[in-house]
Amino acid sequence: MVARPPVAIVVDRMSVDDLGAVQEIERESFTTPWPPNAYRSELENNRLAHYIVARYEDRLVGFAGMWMMVDEAHITTFAVRKAWRRQGIGERLLLALLDLAKARGAREATLEVRPSNHPARRLYEKYGFALVGVRARYYTDDNEDALVMTTQALDGRQMRDRIAALRAAVARRPDVELGDDGLPIRRAGTEAQAQGAVEGGASGGESAGGGRAVAPDVPRPNDSRRSS
Repeated sequence: MVARPPVAIVVDRMSVDDLGAVQEIERESFTTPWPPNAYRSELENNRLAHYIVARYEDRLVGFAGMWMMVDEAHITTFAVRKAWRRQGIGERLLLALLDLAKARGAREATLEVRPSNHPARRLYEKYGFALVGVRARYYTDDNEDALVMTTQALDGRQMRDRIAALRAAVARRPDVELGDDGLPIRRAGTEAQAQGAVEGGASGGESAGGGRAVAPDVPRPNDSRRSS
């Protein structure tokens, strides 16, 4: 395989035009994907919702979302296209969500994660999320509990320093290298494998952004779908 020149990943706001590709990633990443109208409803009707996507040129390769609940950013979902995992895209999306949360006035960010999803838990801990509670039998596919994880104050010095160091580390990562098939060349090593596990959908409909309770309909404070 002959490597092509490295390519840059761009993070942008999700639009209605992205929904076809979002549904492809949904079906690829989750055992219980949201129905096709769910994201359209979120974009058009839910003023609390904020969704972003990761692109390579005109190709959508990942997405993430959150709800702004007063001064709390509740991360609801994220996933990366299977062929594009282990490239650091999940971390870029998470950084972008935390930046957006802070810009929107969030004091902290929170999410749910399955106890069994150790790669996701390690990623969230790396980004300053700490265990604060448990939601019993939260995941509807197998009744697994959810761990509730929350950051320290986003504008606090400790969190600012952590995010600055992580942002610098992500910036030092090489751009994605494509093979002659137009798909990324898989990175080797333990960290890359962990990235793939987090981004790539574990059993029970969980991806980089987790499990889900129900498809979005009307906003409810504790109705986050997939945060880990």
